Amino acid sequence: MSYQEKIIALWTVFLLGTLFHTQLGLMPLFHGQDIAITDVHNTTNIAYILWGMLGFFILPMFAIIVLAFNDSKRYRVIHFGLTIFYTFLNFLHVVLDLTVTPIAWYQIALMVVLLFIGLLLNVVSWQWLKAYNHYQKLA
Repeated sequence: MSYQEKIIALWTVFLLGTLFHTQLGLMPLFHGQDIAITDVHNTTNIAYILWGMLGFFILPMFAIIVLAFNDSKRYRVIHFGLTIFYTFLNFLHVVLDLTVTPIAWYQIALMVVLLFIGLLLNVVSWQWLKAYNHYQKLA
C-alpha cells in the first residue's frame, strides 16, 4: 500500500471519528434529554463556530482529493504541516473537554483515539515527505 493510500485511509477514519464525536454529543436528544449548556448558547451567535466546524471538515476532504492527484514535494510539506495543525487542535480539544463539567468520559476516550490516529497520520505523512527525497536521490 502506498503512502498516499495509507494517508487517505487515515484521514477517512479521522473524519468518521469526528462525525461520531458530534453524533455522541447529540445522542441524549434521542432519549428526551437536553444537550444545551444553560446560559451559554441562548444569546450567543454561534455562526463562527459553525463556520469553524465546516472548515475543520473541509480541509481534510480537500487534502484527500489533492492526495489522490498530487505527490509534489511542495504538497507533501503543506500536507505534513496540516497534519501537525490537526494534531495540535485535537490535543487542545481533549484538554478543553477535560475542563467541562460533567466530564463525558466516552467523548474523552473517542478524542484520545482520534488524537492517536492523528499522531499516526503525522508519522505516515512524515514518511511520505521523506520518501520524496529518497526517490529524488535514486533518479
